[in-house]
Amino acid sequence: MAPWWGQEARGGVSGGVTGTPVVVKMQTPDWAISEVPPPGSPAAGGKDGRGKNARQITWVLLLKAHRAAGKLTGAATAALSVAAAARRRVAAGRTDSDADNAPPGLGGSPALRTRLYGFIRASLLLSVLLLAADVAAHAQGWHLAALPDLEAVEGLFAAGYAAWMRARAAYLGPALQFLTNACVVLFMIQSADRLILCLGCFWIKLRGIRPVPNAAAAAGNGNGKGSDDVEAGAQEEGDFPMVLVQIPMCNEKEVYQQSIGAVCNLDWPRSNFLVQVLDDSDDAATSALIREEVEKWQREGVRVLYRHRVIRDGYKAGNLKSAMNCSYVKDYEFVVIFDADFQPQEDFLKLTVPHFKGKEDVGLVQARWSFVNKDENLLTRLQNINLCFHFEVEQQVNGAFLNFFGFNGTAGVWRIKALEDSGGWMERTTVEDMDIAVRAHLKGWKFLYLNDVEVLES
Repeated sequence: MAPWWGQEARGGVSGGVTGTPVVVKMQTPDWAISEVPPPGSPAAGGKDGRGKNARQITWVLLLKAHRAAGKLTGAATAALSVAAAARRRVAAGRTDSDADNAPPGLGGSPALRTRLYGFIRASLLLSVLLLAADVAAHAQGWHLAALPDLEAVEGLFAAGYAAWMRARAAYLGPALQFLTNACVVLFMIQSADRLILCLGCFWIKLRGIRPVPNAAAAAGNGNGKGSDDVEAGAQEEGDFPMVLVQIPMCNEKEVYQQSIGAVCNLDWPRSNFLVQVLDDSDDAATSALIREEVEKWQREGVRVLYRHRVIRDGYKAGNLKSAMNCSYVKDYEFVVIFDADFQPQEDFLKLTVPHFKGKEDVGLVQARWSFVNKDENLLTRLQNINLCFHFEVEQQVNGAFLNFFGFNGTAGVWRIKALEDSGGWMERTTVEDMDIAVRAHLKGWKFLYLNDVEVLES
């Protein structure tokens, strides 16, 4: 005997009651109910069926419109919040919550900042007004080709817009055309630069050109390429100069353990290198955690110091400059810089420091970056491609043929004498890495780039 619900659905023996079978589709995370009309019923076709389908489509469209309106409302709320925050900060005449960290270009002067932000506000207002005038003129069909007809139109707005069109044609047009031509020329120069860099990279690969330490070259086969064992030169010679390793960081709660641990595990005589953990954190809990990590490695016998600045002037450049002013820095010949999210391999010093031996004009040895999450998603893959071109082509070619490239700010070894001769770190700019590189190059110091030495960034 069929179950009672089956009979009712088929309009069977239970009093002729008819019904519509319902199929429940369970999905994750949503669920849906769809009605399956029985064969021959009005819902299966005809006018009634078309009416029900129309009503269902209407409800679906209304639901989608409701969701779209919700998303638009959320986006509008977020935009208004950002605009309100920007308006408050601009009205206050500052862009940083800490007065001591005012941008170097503004010099910390409230009057100068107020004038600058007033000029920005006036420019934005003028741009909006001009845009509104152009929109209104476009709605009237006024454009440059119709300027003679426009001059015949009576009215203050038409006369003003005609004068504005004449000024654009006489003054703004030639200036914009000149800027356009300049951009085209700059684009061609950049394209030629990229082409030359790519050809230089192919030549380096073809000829197998790479920097070789003198110790390894002496152990080589006489063809100038030297031995592949770069570490052997330093170990056989017993050449372990004094190296200072600096880790500048600021509120790095997620990565401080990995970076400090990797640096403290460097394969170098412990009596010949000192680690400076330069903490600029303004969070007391984070500073306490970093201090505990430093104390742990001190108990392991590693020469590591914790430094925390009370007055945090100059961002990273100020942090490095403060550390270089320590009296014991004069006992060291080289300084290595690792940002808090970098973990060098144990043999990093043995792969880089030997390149300074016998080359008194070399001021910097720069290593390449590698990335933990380069294959995580499309964005990280695109960023990896861009940075690979920077290191593989730009840095390598400039280092091989010009002995100069931009310091990447981390994963590099500096000769302390080169830093001092160049004037040291200056907090006048937030691109302190390029600033010190240019000044060192102008002083005659040469740079070496090691494409086969990678430092992992997390």
